Amino acid sequence: MNISAWLFRTGILILVTCHTHAQDFPIKPIRIIASEPGGGQDFIARLLAQGIPGSLGQPVIVENRPSSISVEMVAKAAPDGYTLLLSGSSFTATPLLRETPFDPIRDFSPVVAVDRAPSLLVVHAALPVKSVKELIALVKARPGELNYSMGIIGSSPHLAAELFKFMTNVNMVGIPYKGSAPAITDLMGGQTQLMFPTAGAVAPHVRSGRLRALAVTTLEPSALAPGLPTVASSGLADYEVQAIHGVIAPAKTPTAVIRRLNQAIVRYVNQIDVKQKFFDAGVESVGSSPEEYADKIKAELARMGKVIRSAGIRAQ
Repeated sequence: MNISAWLFRTGILILVTCHTHAQDFPIKPIRIIASEPGGGQDFIARLLAQGIPGSLGQPVIVENRPSSISVEMVAKAAPDGYTLLLSGSSFTATPLLRETPFDPIRDFSPVVAVDRAPSLLVVHAALPVKSVKELIALVKARPGELNYSMGIIGSSPHLAAELFKFMTNVNMVGIPYKGSAPAITDLMGGQTQLMFPTAGAVAPHVRSGRLRALAVTTLEPSALAPGLPTVASSGLADYEVQAIHGVIAPAKTPTAVIRRLNQAIVRYVNQIDVKQKFFDAGVESVGSSPEEYADKIKAELARMGKVIRSAGIRAQ
């Protein structure tokens, strides 16, 4: 047999083998690696673990690891669809803030964007502004005097504020916190004047009148913030920030396996009762295609990379 014929037959064998494996998938339990118990990622991962085994015919196990470890674990896992990452905003933010042993594009195959959580631009109730335009005017009139609660460096509230500063060229002072809860507490106490927390995190405080919501950070109005205008419609065209949870597989996972996982998850998150569970948790179900999620990751890396480099932000 000449070399051309051998290569041809070998290629056919590889394609048939991969197709057979994808048809058989899954034949054993699937692991979803999520961050520490009790957080948003853990909640979403466990919701998926309850709902998608019916479509896949195998149990789905949630394994909690620190976010700094979980991403690297999945990057190094076998590309067979049995080890998946439940990602959050840190998936795209961390590589922009420090050197990492993984590349968010090279080392992963996106499966599906599961849900999104819009942020709200909120201010302390005593701050004399009732719109985004009034806030921008106030900050420009008092440069360096207003403080904003950042939360954790690289978190969605932090990057939303940095994008706001980048697009408005205003001078505000960021105050970092170890999480959103203490940041919101200080905002209500008047130690800071504004913040961009997720809608679910501050909705009760907005309803109580302790905080005033000025706008939502999605491009379109959100059902999670009824009646609020968007930041984009308030003079900052194309302003958009939303925390996305997604399922991601190791690079080189067979396309047919990615499709099988995507179909199972999309079918589940689009059920009416499941949509309500997401909504009650302060997020909106999405259920994207793998290609849509991959495009979103690339766009976010490019857009926020420009903001982070301009501000000289590095992880601490």
